[in-house]
Amino acid sequence: MSDITDLRAEIRSFVAAELAQQNFAPHCDSWLIGFDPDFSARLGARGLIGLMLPKEFGGRGLGVNERLVVSEELLAAGAPVAAHWFAERQFAPSVLRHGTDAQQQEWLPRVTAGNAWISIGLSEADAGSDLAAIRTRADKVDGGWAITGAKLWSSGAHTAHAIVVLARTGGERHDGLTQFIVRLPNPAVHIRPIPLISGEHHFNEVAFDSSFVPDGDVLGPIGNGWNQAMQELAFERAGPERYLSTLPMLQALLPGLGHSSPTAADLGRCIAEITSFRTINQRVAEQLSAGATASIEIPLLKSLGTSFEQGTVQLALDLVADASRAFPPSDQALALLREAQFQSPGFTIRGGTNEVLRGIISKGLSR
Repeated sequence: MSDITDLRAEIRSFVAAELAQQNFAPHCDSWLIGFDPDFSARLGARGLIGLMLPKEFGGRGLGVNERLVVSEELLAAGAPVAAHWFAERQFAPSVLRHGTDAQQQEWLPRVTAGNAWISIGLSEADAGSDLAAIRTRADKVDGGWAITGAKLWSSGAHTAHAIVVLARTGGERHDGLTQFIVRLPNPAVHIRPIPLISGEHHFNEVAFDSSFVPDGDVLGPIGNGWNQAMQELAFERAGPERYLSTLPMLQALLPGLGHSSPTAADLGRCIAEITSFRTINQRVAEQLSAGATASIEIPLLKSLGTSFEQGTVQLALDLVADASRAFPPSDQALALLREAQFQSPGFTIRGGTNEVLRGIISKGLSR
């Protein structure tokens, strides 16, 4: 326990120093919109990225609880972690489990240094929520593969060093899918922005025009792409970002509230729910560490967590209107509220819609 306490103190000290030096301003949904390569590099230099990776790759060889502590503190502070987030959360575990020695030697030290910016290419316009219906294909050519098709909603593809693409190499449905590491920029890869209503740009459509990928950039065995993608989605759905993305907003709105605040009961319920989510998250993280990526607690955490986060936006509006306030919310607090309002509709969509996740949960409960 003392090691966990020391680690939490270490990351809090780092964040406090960054804030004191005005190196970043807190954001809601900072793991998606807070892109700051310099921050990621400083975090990596302190050994605070990829804690679970082996020491030979720059990690610390620690466990799930340590990584959870660091993730919680960064999200609670609204720190700009988007540059390295997908690389650490999904890409690194997949490369460690399925990658070749050469891929591990190349990519994992970059991940722990905060210098690997990775996008994930799964969703497609014609497939909807049916991932097995993807049409992007990879055809064998001399020395590698030619990828043709398009991916939708690929976060951070416009800044990424590579995008991990799920493509069909044969068979039907779950069979015959393979993952490829497509390096960027690439003249045969066309990245088109999908701007938010706020005008911000985080999502993309990525089109592949017979994009060549050498054999050395195939991730995992040919035909194993479905299993790998499901493992990666488990890591995506199971993190604390599913219930902590709006916490910087709530924290910024607390100053000024009176002791007899009419929103006190709602705040109490909010704190209780976060505590419950943390308990579930710790259990899920331990399951993931043991390789149990099909646990129904994973979609359950994601579905309940993101619905909860959408509800915190209404709670924030109530906090702003609370008549017991000694003084009005700060400009920063109101800016975070606007940010959360813009991001809120996407909470229950990315990483699998709530409707899809509820179907997975119901099937798991009926077994």
